[in-house]
Amino acid sequence: MEVIEAVGELRSRIKEFKRQGKTIGFVPTMGFLHEGHISLMKKAREETDIVIVSIFVNPTQFGPNEDFESYPKDMVRDQRLTESVGVDFLFTPTVTEMYPDGYSTFVEVAGDLTRQLCGRTRPGHFRGVTTIVAKLFHMTTPDYAYFGKKDAQQVVVIEKMVRDLNMDIVIVPCSIVREEDGLAMSSRNSYLTEADRKKAQVLSQSLFETKAKIASGERDITTIKQFIVSRIKQIEGALIDYVEIVHSKTLENMNQIKGNILIALAVKFGKTRLIDNIDMVV
Repeated sequence: MEVIEAVGELRSRIKEFKRQGKTIGFVPTMGFLHEGHISLMKKAREETDIVIVSIFVNPTQFGPNEDFESYPKDMVRDQRLTESVGVDFLFTPTVTEMYPDGYSTFVEVAGDLTRQLCGRTRPGHFRGVTTIVAKLFHMTTPDYAYFGKKDAQQVVVIEKMVRDLNMDIVIVPCSIVREEDGLAMSSRNSYLTEADRKKAQVLSQSLFETKAKIASGERDITTIKQFIVSRIKQIEGALIDYVEIVHSKTLENMNQIKGNILIALAVKFGKTRLIDNIDMVV
C-alpha cells in the first residue's frame, strides 16, 4: 500500500492504471476507522482493480460549535487496517492541500434535499460534504465510490450531485454495520460514556421494533412516529433532534407507509449526537 499526501502524486499514479484499463474503487473517510469502513473497503476490493481510501477530517462540514478539533484520530491504526484489507492507495492530504490560501469555491446541492433531516439543524453541513466529495472525486477519478447507508441523507445528496453534474461515477450504497448490541458503527461512538453507550441502544431497538410493527400491518405514520418518540423519551437524558419517515430515494415527506420508506432519527446522548435509520419497501 502506498500512502500519498500530495494531489499531484496521486493523480500521476492513477493515470498509470487508467491507461492500463484498470477500474478504480474509492472509499472516502474521515478516519478513526471501524468495521463499517472496512466493509466498504472489502466491497471495493471485490469489485474493482485499484482501491483508494482517503482520510481527511473536512473542516467545512463542521459547524462552529461542533467537534472538528476533537474528532477522533489514530492514523497509525488506520494505516494498519487499510493495509490489512488490501487497499492500494491511502490518500491523506493536509487541510492546506485541500483548501489552500484564497480558496473560495464550493459545490452545493440546493433545496429541500439538504434542508431537512440533518440539514435542518446543521446548516452548511452538506455544502461542506458535497464540496469535499466533489474535490476528492476529481482527484481520484473513480469508477465506483462506496458510502455507508448509516448516513442515508448523505448518500442521497451525493447521488443527486453526481447526476446533476454528469459525473461518470457509480455510487454504491452499502449496508449499515452494527455493534453486537445493535448500535450503528460510528467514529463518534468513542465519545460515549459507558452509561450513554447503554442508553444509545434505544436507537436500533426502536427502529427494529418499528419495522416489526409495520410488518405486522401498522401503516399510520403519526402512530409510528409517536411510538418511536415515546420509546426514546423513556431513556433519561436522550435529546431528540428528529424522528422522520420519508421516501428513501427522494427524502420527501410521506402521507402513508407505502413504497420505499426511510425511517431516520438523530438523538443526542450527553454531548454526542448519533444518527441511525432503517429503510424498507412496503
